[in-house]
This record gives sequence, C-alpha cells and structure tokens, in this order.
Amino acid sequence: MLMTTHPDPAALADDELAALRRPLAERLLRHARAGEIVIPPALPDLMLMRLDGGQTVCGIYEPCVALIVQGRKRVSIGEHTFHYDEQHYFVTPLDVPALATILNASPQAPFLSVAFRLDLQLVASMMLEGVASPAPPAGDNERHAMSTGRLDAGLLDAFRRLVELVDAPAHAPVLAPLVQREITYRLLTGEAGWRLRQIAAVDSQGSQVSRAIDLLRSRFSEPMRIEDLARAAHMSVSSLHHHFKALTGMSPLQFQKQLRLGEARRLMLAERVDAATAAYRVGYESASQFSREYGRQFGAPPMRDISALRQRGGVPVAER
Repeated sequence: MLMTTHPDPAALADDELAALRRPLAERLLRHARAGEIVIPPALPDLMLMRLDGGQTVCGIYEPCVALIVQGRKRVSIGEHTFHYDEQHYFVTPLDVPALATILNASPQAPFLSVAFRLDLQLVASMMLEGVASPAPPAGDNERHAMSTGRLDAGLLDAFRRLVELVDAPAHAPVLAPLVQREITYRLLTGEAGWRLRQIAAVDSQGSQVSRAIDLLRSRFSEPMRIEDLARAAHMSVSSLHHHFKALTGMSPLQFQKQLRLGEARRLMLAERVDAATAAYRVGYESASQFSREYGRQFGAPPMRDISALRQRGGVPVAER
C-alpha cells in the first residue's frame, strides 16, 4: 500500500523565507562594509546595517520596522528587553532611546539588518480608510508600544523589493511610496497592528505621549519640568507619567537621562570630545554625577567604555 506524504507547512514557510532572504543578504553585503550603516540617497527612509562582530549599538530608535536578514539581536528599552532574529520583525511607533546588543556575529557570518522609517501620518490615513487590525490577544494587558512579531513572506518580500530599488534609484521616487504603503498595510493588519493604532490614532493617549517625547527630544539638554511636558501633551501630570511609562518602559525623566547619556556617548565616540565636555553639552552640571550615571547605564566609566568601543569598531548610533 502506497502512503501519501504531505509536506510540513512550517518547513515550506521557512524555505520560502530563506529564499527571499538570500537576495537581501547579497545586496546588504554588496552595499555595506563591515561596521557600516548605510542610508541610500534615493531612499532616505531606509537603513542597511552590517556588523561583523558582537557589540552594543546605542542611540535612538525612530518610529520604524526592522528586519534581521542574518543574526540575532537583543534590544533593551527602559525596563523591557526584546529578542528577535531572522524569523521576527521589530516595530516601534515611538522615538525611544535603546541599547541593542548584536549576538553571535562574525566576519564569516556578519549581522545583517534592514530598517524602514514608519510614517505615522500614513498609518493614521490608512486607519481612516478602514484598514482593520486584529484585536490584542485575549488576556494581554501589555501596553508597551514596542513589540516583535512573526515575520511572514509578504512582509519580507516587500522589503526585498524596497532594497532592490537601491540598485535602481531612478525608479525609487515612484515605486518606493507604493512599497511603503504595502509595508504599512501588512504591519497594520498583522499581529502588531493594534500597537500601531494606539499611537497613530488622533488624540489617543499614545499620540499625546508622542507629543511629550517630541519635546524631550528637541530639548533634552535643558532642565525639563514634568508640568511642561504634561501641558505639551494635553494631559494631567499623573496621566502623563502613567501612560508614558506604560508605553516606553520608563518615566519621562529616565527617558531624558537616556537621551543625554546616549548623545554623550555619541559625542565622545564620533566627535572625540572628552567626558567633561560631553557632559556639559548634554546638560549635566556635575561631571561626577555624569560619570556615575554613565557607568550604571553602559557598565564602565566614560573613557574606558569609549576606548573599548573603539577597539571593537563601535557604532555610535542605533538603527532608525
């Protein structure tokens, strides 16, 4: 008696993803050298990254969706830590300071990733057009704005076509907006869609928190009162504090501190200023306080940390 075998759907899906990743990886290796972050001139909302060793990448995540083409990553944002790999995407609809640790990368198998900036006005417009998102999972009370989701062939193929335009820049002005709309649609209708909705909806609490974040980002080196942030967000002080921490994993003042420390690290690494100068430029009045807080954040005093980063070929900013 002959037996009929049926292919494993999960194995078929993995094979399809692997086939889509191969041309993506080839283009990333061709356009980005070791330790390089590339923003193609014809696609300013796209970022390609290649790192040939495990390291910590520090800076600001702008609203974006990021895919790992090869490797693994751990992202720490406030009190939350996310792990994702080739099978998952990462999405944040908010500007957030983060520490991203690249895992298991080497010159033989470099870490490769691609990120694309989200247009929250486009997200809101598509919501008004009636694009629906799945409801949050039953019993899921997690309100954090950042999340990871299971990557599918549709989203990966859209990224493949977007990255192809790096080699066809003349077509980018017409075709890139179409792919951007497709990516936004796939995110909204996917498992992370409800998280995008909580930020993009006009006058939602997420949208109000976003206003406070905009003010913090533009004036992070200045003394900032929580009352001023609440006024900018059109919220009460207690409501802002509660929703800000729920969405970002940190208080507004912790958020400002991470902005300051991340920028100080960038100044010392990229512009080679000394620790005292960096501290002053980001708003610290006490060099000793800066050194203490820097050590708690990055695990070593400023100059020792910067020296170690330079030896490893450190990257001063995080992806998008």
